[in-house]
Amino acid sequence: MPIKIQNSLPAAKILDSENIFVMTEDRAVTQDIRPLKIIILNLMPTKIDTETQLLRLLGNSPLQVDIELLQTVTHVSKNTSLTHLTTFYKTFDEIKDQNYDGMIITGAPVEQMDFEEVDYWQELCSIMEWSKRNVYSTLHICWGAQAALYYHYGIPKYPLPEKLSGIFRHRILDVFHPLMRGFDDRFLIPHSRYTEVRREDVQKHDNLIVLATSRIAGVAIVASKSGRQFFVTGHAEYDRNTLANEYFRDVNKGLHPHVPQNYFPGDDPAALPPLTWRSHANLLYTNWLNYYVYQQTPYDLKTLQDIN
Repeated sequence: MPIKIQNSLPAAKILDSENIFVMTEDRAVTQDIRPLKIIILNLMPTKIDTETQLLRLLGNSPLQVDIELLQTVTHVSKNTSLTHLTTFYKTFDEIKDQNYDGMIITGAPVEQMDFEEVDYWQELCSIMEWSKRNVYSTLHICWGAQAALYYHYGIPKYPLPEKLSGIFRHRILDVFHPLMRGFDDRFLIPHSRYTEVRREDVQKHDNLIVLATSRIAGVAIVASKSGRQFFVTGHAEYDRNTLANEYFRDVNKGLHPHVPQNYFPGDDPAALPPLTWRSHANLLYTNWLNYYVYQQTPYDLKTLQDIN
């Protein structure tokens, strides 16, 4: 949250130069406050785990956030009960006439397929198109980020020689970007994917900024210059055991996966993985909520303008 100070306090300029968010009295007295409306399109098979992970991060803020959950109707979930989905999830037809402050589109374990081969691709395209005029800022995760970069900008994904799995070190390319406020120069995020987007493809688009990269994991965080779209190719929301669960699942399937990098102490799958990315995960989500949802979205959502 911002600090509110007198307009002429000398510290204001110093703090601003250090990328600390300062709200002057003039701005504070004109702010209207209401709960934020966030909708989560959950494409992950383990929906309850993903709900918990995202709500843990979205709840770590003094802001009041009203959450709705969205599912696709063109895909039948095999890992979540129909009762859970019908009780807690809405369909696109039920919400398409509404407006939201923010949206999260999760990853999905389909990155080895061409986008158009995914059974809910056309429905997802309709939702992503709708988000341009009905959502102020959308945060896309992992395959959801790749899908959105492809749909909105024609940026392709490329297969990796082997699955990228582990905790990887990243560096910030724009330390003054509001989404990066409070981040260390180097920070950790989990990745778990078979494909990548490439920096040279992203940089062909003047509307996009690469905010963070990893020597091993590649492009990690991309933003539109307007702040209406963010693309995170990793899984900052993962909890301590998520990569372990994925690893043991693949072992049981006979896939002979590599041990996730920089994850198990001594690369011993029997050891308890330490949580080394949680603080920056919290920063990422609270920064997005504060600077690109709470501070920017219009008080009256009916006045939202198309992203273009």
